[in-house]
Amino acid sequence: YLYIANHRDILLDSAILQIILDKEEFETSEITFGSNLMDNGFITDFGRMNRMFTVKREGTVKELYDISRQLSAYIRHVIIDKNTSVWIAQRNGRTKDGNDLTQTGLLKMLNLSGDSNFKKSFSELNIVPLTISFEYEPCDHLKVQEAYLSSLHTKYVKAPGEDLNSILTGVKQPKGRIHMAFGKPISENDLVDINTLANENEKIKALTSHIDKCIYQNYKLNPINFVAYDLINKTNVFANNYSKTEKDNFLNYIDTKIKNMTGELEVLKNLFLTLYANPVINKLK
Repeated sequence: YLYIANHRDILLDSAILQIILDKEEFETSEITFGSNLMDNGFITDFGRMNRMFTVKREGTVKELYDISRQLSAYIRHVIIDKNTSVWIAQRNGRTKDGNDLTQTGLLKMLNLSGDSNFKKSFSELNIVPLTISFEYEPCDHLKVQEAYLSSLHTKYVKAPGEDLNSILTGVKQPKGRIHMAFGKPISENDLVDINTLANENEKIKALTSHIDKCIYQNYKLNPINFVAYDLINKTNVFANNYSKTEKDNFLNYIDTKIKNMTGELEVLKNLFLTLYANPVINKLK
């Protein structure tokens, strides 16, 4: 299978999949890993031990196109010829605002190694939309801080060692309930209607929407998601989904996080609430 997954944590999204596969006596998958994370130290060694292969992120337009072609061909080779699964994130970089969106560029890349038959090209990849849900978002305060600084229209520049810090924080930070859901494999039958669309771009957009819908449907909502939705929308439509204690605890959690962050407290608080409310909004869609 090609597991196309929402991306909430650098390491745990793919690591938890491997634990489940091993527990259920399936072979573990190969894992894509951004070249920006390979620092020729611990992470590189860790990646090699766990069947991770590097996805290069930098280069000229021509170099990036060649990289995409090679990556596409390798993924297809692993699935069809090696009969091994692959995990890949639905987008470059983790979701910073709780809004899981598959990049059309990912599917365009996958299509580079297929033949001219759209339906055959994607059905033979055995795509499985994969949804991971964390009650408490890994690195939520780091994501909110980055979103805040980016909102000031300044280019966010990572500090040395920031990626490694995010990996370790994501692993160590308490996350409450964790849920992983496997969508149904996307078969030729699922692609029949998409294949009738006028051109390749429309087909790619429709398949992207289908994957997003599967990820949204399978997202496991927790009480704090409903709290965030009600607070950000100034409503109480989901009041039956949480208690006053759960609401108070979540607000205290946010206040504890933002008091040590850079920026206006109200803006930071709204960004926090948006991060946790967006899964509800997408589920409603």
